[in-house]
Amino acid sequence: MERKFPIHTPDEIPAPVRGTAIETFLRHHNFGENLDAVYNSAEMLVGMCMDHRHHLRIPEKFAYILRTGGGNLRYSEFKVSYAIAVGGAKAIALLAHTQCGMVDVASRRGLFIDGLVKNAGWSAEQAEEHFDHFAPMFEIGNEIDFVLAESKRLRLRYPKITVAPFLYAVEDNMLYGIRESLAR
Repeated sequence: MERKFPIHTPDEIPAPVRGTAIETFLRHHNFGENLDAVYNSAEMLVGMCMDHRHHLRIPEKFAYILRTGGGNLRYSEFKVSYAIAVGGAKAIALLAHTQCGMVDVASRRGLFIDGLVKNAGWSAEQAEEHFDHFAPMFEIGNEIDFVLAESKRLRLRYPKITVAPFLYAVEDNMLYGIRESLAR
């Protein structure tokens, strides 16, 4: 059985997020419902990759959005805490995505180094040191395994907050659910 599943109708919204801001988020993004709704404050936080191919269909002011390489929030935890403590976010949707560059980032070492030398004016030695220092921190491995582990970590850290993992398909701009019981 495949771990991702479509959310093309309201009946396919996972039961644990029904009645939460995450259900509203899915209805906005996947179904285009109430995109002209007016929000005075954010209802939730979305953690997603910085990838330029993502475009969320949500109303203004609906969500805090943290964009980091691979959707990795480990080094943005103060921002997550701020969105919850001060901003009042009650839920977190974590979005992994297809074709993510942080999967097997080590395979892009040469491209990374060459790009910093050519585009940023760095020496090859500076670029190599930079990559070797930071790449292990930002490598996410398999995107689904990573988003499941990150969801679990955040649930433990913020026990009153609903945290749900999703897979954003670059190919069709849709969010897919992830079966957590099949996590490896």
